[in-house]
Amino acid sequence: MSDHLVFLALGLGNGAVYAALGLALVMTFRSSGVVNFATGAIALYVAYTYGFLRKGELLSPIPGTPTTIDLGGPWGFLPALALSLLIAAALGALLYGLVFRPVRSAPPVAKAVVSIGVMLVVQALLALRVGTTPVSVKPILPTGALEVGGTRIPQDRLWFAVLIVALTVVLVLLFRHTRFGLATRAAAESEKGALVTGLSPDRIALGNWALSTAVAGLGGILIAPIVPLVPVSYSLFVIPALAAALVGNFTAMGVTVAAGFAIGMLQSEMTHLQATVSWFPGSGMAELVPLALILGFLVVRGKPLPTRGSIVRSSLGKAPRPRNILVPTLIGIVVATVALLVTSGSYRGAVIVSLVLAVIGLSQVVVTGFAGQISLAQLPLAGVGAFTLSRLTVDLGIPFPIAPLLAALAAMVIGVVVGLPALRIRGLPVTVVTLALAVFLEFVWFRNTDLNGGMQGARVEPPSLFGLDLSIGAGADYPRLAFGFLCLVTLVVVAVAIARLRTGRLGAAMLAVRADERAAAASGINVARTKLLAFAIGAFVAGLGGALMAYQQTIVTAESYSTMGGIAMFAMIYIAGVTLVSGGVLSGVLGAGGLMFVLLDRLLGFADFYAIIGGVLLTLTVIGYPEGIAGSTAERLQRLRARLPKKTRAAVPAPAGTAEEPARPDTDAELTTLLAHDVPEGTVVLTAEGVSVTHGAITALADVSLEVRVGEIVGLIGPNGAGKTTCIDALSGFADATGTVTLGDHRIDGLVPHRRSRLGLSRTFQDMSLYEDLSVRENVEVGTFTAGRGDRADAHDLDTLFRILDLHDRADEPVGELSQGRKQLVSVARALAGRPRVVLLDEPAAGLDSTESRWLGDKLRSVRDAGVTIVLVDHDMDLVLDLCDRIVVLDLGRIIATGRPDEIRTDPAVIAAYLGAAREKTEASL
Repeated sequence: MSDHLVFLALGLGNGAVYAALGLALVMTFRSSGVVNFATGAIALYVAYTYGFLRKGELLSPIPGTPTTIDLGGPWGFLPALALSLLIAAALGALLYGLVFRPVRSAPPVAKAVVSIGVMLVVQALLALRVGTTPVSVKPILPTGALEVGGTRIPQDRLWFAVLIVALTVVLVLLFRHTRFGLATRAAAESEKGALVTGLSPDRIALGNWALSTAVAGLGGILIAPIVPLVPVSYSLFVIPALAAALVGNFTAMGVTVAAGFAIGMLQSEMTHLQATVSWFPGSGMAELVPLALILGFLVVRGKPLPTRGSIVRSSLGKAPRPRNILVPTLIGIVVATVALLVTSGSYRGAVIVSLVLAVIGLSQVVVTGFAGQISLAQLPLAGVGAFTLSRLTVDLGIPFPIAPLLAALAAMVIGVVVGLPALRIRGLPVTVVTLALAVFLEFVWFRNTDLNGGMQGARVEPPSLFGLDLSIGAGADYPRLAFGFLCLVTLVVVAVAIARLRTGRLGAAMLAVRADERAAAASGINVARTKLLAFAIGAFVAGLGGALMAYQQTIVTAESYSTMGGIAMFAMIYIAGVTLVSGGVLSGVLGAGGLMFVLLDRLLGFADFYAIIGGVLLTLTVIGYPEGIAGSTAERLQRLRARLPKKTRAAVPAPAGTAEEPARPDTDAELTTLLAHDVPEGTVVLTAEGVSVTHGAITALADVSLEVRVGEIVGLIGPNGAGKTTCIDALSGFADATGTVTLGDHRIDGLVPHRRSRLGLSRTFQDMSLYEDLSVRENVEVGTFTAGRGDRADAHDLDTLFRILDLHDRADEPVGELSQGRKQLVSVARALAGRPRVVLLDEPAAGLDSTESRWLGDKLRSVRDAGVTIVLVDHDMDLVLDLCDRIVVLDLGRIIATGRPDEIRTDPAVIAAYLGAAREKTEASL
């Protein structure tokens, strides 16, 4: 028992630094919304600064200058500590002003990616300036041992813990009882509110960044005598610190500190159990602690879909649909073939490495670029493929090409496991989880000598097919052309497959999920399955790339598939263009060891600065060029093509029924053919009984019951806050509700949204929730996913729908370029594309002028007459009263009136609910 107490006490040191870094994370997040992945690297820099000051030297981080500046003699503890913390505060203010302030209004994921760039820069600078050899620092705290019940507990850990607890108390008092703390809390709640009261969110964030960086630096200084300074290990301290901050919900400092101590102590105990319990794995169990905590906290707290008001939108660049796959593919094959033929030695080796890295880069395109899941585990997943390949070829003797395919399948299984948390969480938490999983894979497998082939690495049998040697060769024969062409063929197959994925149904589903999960579910997309498929496909491709890398290196080692290497690779893919197939291919050229790396090293000697350049470019890319190099180039080419002379397009006809063009007699017939359902008019098609929605103590919807019949347009009206959209959310499955909902013969309450959609209940959203990266046609095609029963609309049906809704001339344009009114029409078209039985329209006339609104009303009548029943929510009373057959009025979540428009117009309860004024005024407004 005493041994366990000792190891738990030993964990107080690491736990204290996790707590300090967690405090820094909380402060930066509360003030600027940044989850700062660079916190550990910044703490390392401050610790190095302190260590050199104690020797009488000032560390210079600027390349090209002397590493240190002589200060004339060693400094004492207090002067060195004070100057180090001042430098830390100045660094925090500088980072906010130069890097994070420009992305202040960006989504949290974009800010996190910027912080990853900062982490890469700081870590690479330190490795360049002081090397990676561990550096020891003189003790700061008492080093004796305190004996408690016969157990000797190191005093420095106890003192460290006491200091961090005291610091926490001071910070809590600061934020609760000072003007600065009050201002910080006010800005965290509402920046707009802070502005109107005369507070400056920028100044508040600047002060918090300076203070948080000093707190992180203090933790780095105090842990330095206990854990020698090593760049990589300090940078990864951020993972348990993130776990602690998550437990504190990035707001509660006391909870964060307690969680940090608990993680450190449990990690120490796990390390002890590894050495004393025979059935425990030999390594990696300490890394399991923060991973388990992150997974448990996020998955238990997470929800399957974002709730209204917290929709997660993409922060990535555009992912345009490839218009011509054949020509770019042929050009790429020719260029790569020439590069292989005209090079030799290390240059040909760099071309081969570029081809291999491009395959792994394409895996990131699927997961991040298409599905919007920021994964930092793609290189470790490639490592799974590589280490599995060694076992398959050496231990089991499985030949090529079966062995690499099986290795890729093994990586796919792990990739699905990596993707499981994304079923209940989204956005930034997915990034945190994949990073923690990458660390776990590295330490429990890749660095475990029982599993990784030993100290010399895992050997791989060279590939051959029908007696043809496809290996990379050795000696004067290295690298062989045969292996280069093997990599090229693999890359071409993968690139074409992913380009076809983007143009296909699954790719559209991924992009819909990336853009808006709620709208995707409303379109009949199984969001969970789509995410898992993205992770599975991405992991399979990464595993295939890892197998190629194993063949290229002939020996598999942990260093090639490290977590930090994966983060650096993610940076290169993001810079190249993570949303495009061409970006994935380009990332191979830019990657470490690739062609660009070798050229810069040979011509300019830039190899040592490559990681620094990558981090800087990643930061600049997120700030100014979210599409990356490939996306920006494609956009410039598109603008150039737009300036070239082109054929004159016929004038666009005005909406049918306007003065410019009379309504065509076949329009209603076409619509009936497209949308008709063989159900008698007057049949009850949608029933709600006792539907209620509560949010804590607040009742948003109370015991709502209604019937909707085939051939009706039912209006749902009421003042702001009456519960109209909440009612639609409850009917369509986007709000947790009690009561029963029946669609036709199917009871659908309890079903997830996409299943309700596939049964024939479609809807639109107040904010339209269109997929800005997709064209009009692709947006509407996603709507056909509701037709999961095999009756998917074909291209002719979509063209008919476009013509009827006056979208035919804009069908192939990005929806983001449309006017507000046209976007509303796209939203309606998407809801109709799957031939629903009932469509719930949430303010479809928003953004339309009176003429467009009347025209929309005519079209909705035609939709109703064609067999689609409509429930309409809108604030355009002229439209509602003129269009609807029946109207249901809500107030404070309850139905207060139901009837024909003429009855509702004069209903006293409706008059009181809307205006609380005289009947005459209400009649005039209605």
